[in-house]
Amino acid sequence: MAQVPQTFFDALAVRTWCGLALETLGRAREEIDAINVYPVADGDTGTNLYLTVESAVAAVEAVFAGHAARSDPEGPTLADAARAMAHGALIGARGNSGTILAQLLRGMSQVLADAGTAHADGERELADGQGLRLALRHAADSARQAVAHPVEGTVLTVASAAADAADAACGAEGDCGTVARVAYEGARAALAATPGQLPVLERAGVVDAGGRGLVAVLGALVETFTGERPRAVTAGALRVGAGAASAVVSEAGVPGQADGSASGVLAGPAEDSQDWYADSWGPHARVQAADGLAPALGAPRGECADSAAAGDQDGPAFEVIYLLEAEDAAVARLRERLDALGDSLVVVGGDGLWNVHVHVDDAGAAVEAGIEAGRPYRIRITHFGAGDVHTTGAERPVRERAQRAVVAVVPGEGLAGLYTEAGATTVLARPGEPPASGELVQAVRRAHAREVVLLPNDAELRHTAAAAAEQARTDGIRVALIPTRSAVQGIAALAVHEPERRFDEDVVSMTSAAGATRYAEVTVAERQAWTMAGICQAGDVLGLIDGDVAVIGSDVTATAETVLDRMLAAGGEMVTLVLGDEAPDTITEHLEGRVREGYLAVDTVVYRGGRQGALLLIGVE
Repeated sequence: MAQVPQTFFDALAVRTWCGLALETLGRAREEIDAINVYPVADGDTGTNLYLTVESAVAAVEAVFAGHAARSDPEGPTLADAARAMAHGALIGARGNSGTILAQLLRGMSQVLADAGTAHADGERELADGQGLRLALRHAADSARQAVAHPVEGTVLTVASAAADAADAACGAEGDCGTVARVAYEGARAALAATPGQLPVLERAGVVDAGGRGLVAVLGALVETFTGERPRAVTAGALRVGAGAASAVVSEAGVPGQADGSASGVLAGPAEDSQDWYADSWGPHARVQAADGLAPALGAPRGECADSAAAGDQDGPAFEVIYLLEAEDAAVARLRERLDALGDSLVVVGGDGLWNVHVHVDDAGAAVEAGIEAGRPYRIRITHFGAGDVHTTGAERPVRERAQRAVVAVVPGEGLAGLYTEAGATTVLARPGEPPASGELVQAVRRAHAREVVLLPNDAELRHTAAAAAEQARTDGIRVALIPTRSAVQGIAALAVHEPERRFDEDVVSMTSAAGATRYAEVTVAERQAWTMAGICQAGDVLGLIDGDVAVIGSDVTATAETVLDRMLAAGGEMVTLVLGDEAPDTITEHLEGRVREGYLAVDTVVYRGGRQGALLLIGVE
């Protein structure tokens, strides 16, 4: 549907652009994944770009929602929206291209926030065509500076070409629509030339995947300011030079065969990759493996993304990404240390918050370097896998799909380990950071099964999970969504899971078990609020039963006991307690004793949840 064009770059234009960019990347994601051969042929560039922009969209929407909640008739300023976009992209950046895109958006936001011109009414600030041109220039330059060893023929080249085209054609003239269109055309032309700049692209017969994603994002910018999608790249317009596999760009702008079918180069994401997560690091740092295993560190070092012939040589075994709170001087030292450890080094951000991306053989050393520099968190370590395309130069063997799998969202590392031991593929939801639909889709694909049962374990994730399930079904995966509202309901569902049963029967049994489990949590109020149990103050202990506040107290153990008594008053056979790291040490013994003394026919099981947000989760079934 055509968009109402934006004359100036204001907060609404930021919102519109982000939404259109997400839609465009959603349509092109799989095709971009399929042409991803540089710097690592792991087939996930399109997905990483999508997840990065999805995080930016969420941040921008949160700003608009905040102003709406305060009944602010004017809404957020351009600076508000632009900074939210940049921050969201920074904290959600995935992969090499996603991290670079986050820096591009940050570079644009810096100019848009500072170089606005007054609107006619003198009350709001807007950026005109000149402001957009300056933003594109600063974005391209800052992204290039963030990469330790820039390589031509990549997204950096495409970004620079977009800025150069805007500079050459517009100068100080032109409205935002004109500047955006000229930049888009410059980027398209640069994308077509990428195979001639990187031999690995020419041999594969594709253009650069990251650059292709940026062209999609710039196309959304054109649509924002003109109300029209820019003309599609015509078939045959981007042929690879003689001597290489002949590739053309389809109507969607993605290389394919001359007959319009998709290229056969790496037809999907690296399904044998494994992801490790750690929420926070301290003096005794450790990595929690999502599948219960620890990555094998210390493999012989290779060369990867920073040489033009990267596709010919062995590459590092791990991709390491983390957010880092650190001072500028410490980050400068970190860059030097990580540069010596591996390649594909990109460090983006500023003002005390950074996103660090690097490919290394010694993942532990890369994280330790972050600990020395500041406070790393949201650490993500991906093992490319023995025998991967980028490490052997050979075609990846096809792995047989399992018949059925369970994918579950869990709030803490302890539960992640528990679910994994039970055979589930997990997605870690950290406090205040719910997973996006793209993350759930990735987990469904990582499960590598024909049938998947999806457990969101959070009432607020139901719509996100439904969107992810719908997207996964387009891949031919049969997905059933069980609307679990708590991790304890997910535990009950997983306990009756029988992969040998018919799919429908298994789903019905798991749904019934989850529905028969009442759930509660004990947490601490962050601010004064009205609740079903009265007014709470910041610091009060809250007991929530089935999502509603039922008890307000001052003592964690006493509040938990009251909640447990209320739940067991309606009957029950099994009590499940999941303790957070900040729960009192004595609470387990106290509650188990309470159940033994007051409810003779009821059993109790206790798990450690880790940093799960709530002090205590309770399930009664």
